[in-house]
Amino acid sequence: MPGHDIIVVGTSAGGVEALTHLVKNLSPDIKAAILIVLHVPSHGRSVLPRILKRAGSLPVSHVEDGEAVLAGKIYVAPPDYHLLVKKGYLYLSRGARENSHRPAIDPLFRTAARAYGKRVVGVILTGVLDDGTAGLKAVKMRGGVAVVQDPNNAMYSGMPSSAIENIDDIDYVLPLAEIPAVLVQLANTLVEEEAENFPQNEIEFESDIAEVDMEAINNDDRPGQPSGFVCPECGGSLWELKEGDLLRFRCRTGHAFSTETLLAEQSEALEDALWVAMRALNEKSSLARRMAHRLSDRNHILSAERLQQEAQDCDDRAAVIREVLLNNNRRPVAELNEISSQEEQPTINDE
Repeated sequence: MPGHDIIVVGTSAGGVEALTHLVKNLSPDIKAAILIVLHVPSHGRSVLPRILKRAGSLPVSHVEDGEAVLAGKIYVAPPDYHLLVKKGYLYLSRGARENSHRPAIDPLFRTAARAYGKRVVGVILTGVLDDGTAGLKAVKMRGGVAVVQDPNNAMYSGMPSSAIENIDDIDYVLPLAEIPAVLVQLANTLVEEEAENFPQNEIEFESDIAEVDMEAINNDDRPGQPSGFVCPECGGSLWELKEGDLLRFRCRTGHAFSTETLLAEQSEALEDALWVAMRALNEKSSLARRMAHRLSDRNHILSAERLQQEAQDCDDRAAVIREVLLNNNRRPVAELNEISSQEEQPTINDE
């Protein structure tokens, strides 16, 4: 009878420090495979395996497509690939981004829950926004164990707080220092596996979408209902998915968003549109003044004045947009520190 031998871990800002502490304090003979997603940019090569290998005694590496799942090893999702779990092996996918990330936490947790059910332990550590909440909910739906870092103990409380607020039956909310011992204990706790005859539902559908399964993508009988919003990534229609109080959105091609992430993406799109509007007004003002000067030189005074007024109107409108942009971009110190932390994530070149 197996234990809780599939441990999936998701983290974002502040995650390098948290993962280093976690790995450093794990028993070298832990009877579980540990799968990690840390939000990293798609460019460059992550050095996280090197950092974690120095911190602890367990073997650590980036996942290779088709690699077997072995107890006592740490697997790290490589940049720009979702890490997905199959029965007995791991699968890498360049499917659509979820919550604006690839790798994202939700696909890892969701596919692990689908493949291993009660044997899965989902761990949410420090991070911003709410990637991982839907995935951890899937772990609980399949009988797995949910472990969340205490938000008061986390460098960034967004992800742990979201999980706690949206999932009623979290098993452990712990400071980081207490999590390694609990994971070892869970790995040694036998799990009585039952025949799992779950109906086809969102977990299966969304797992297939992450693999870019064309049958799932083209399936018109998809979970949820049309939301009236469009996908910030591809412009397609978003479908609204509800799991209890948890509300999410997914488009036909697979881009998925929590409410917080969708709001953040819409804010980015709005800012981009405002910059485009200001640029267009500035160009129109410049062209109008150039034409006014030419007309003035040819003694077309009334036409020149009309164009000068039009240029001034453009300048006035651009000034209003400029103020909106400046006020919108005055970010709190905590958010600026968060951005700085994300820039320090281990995605520099390996060599």
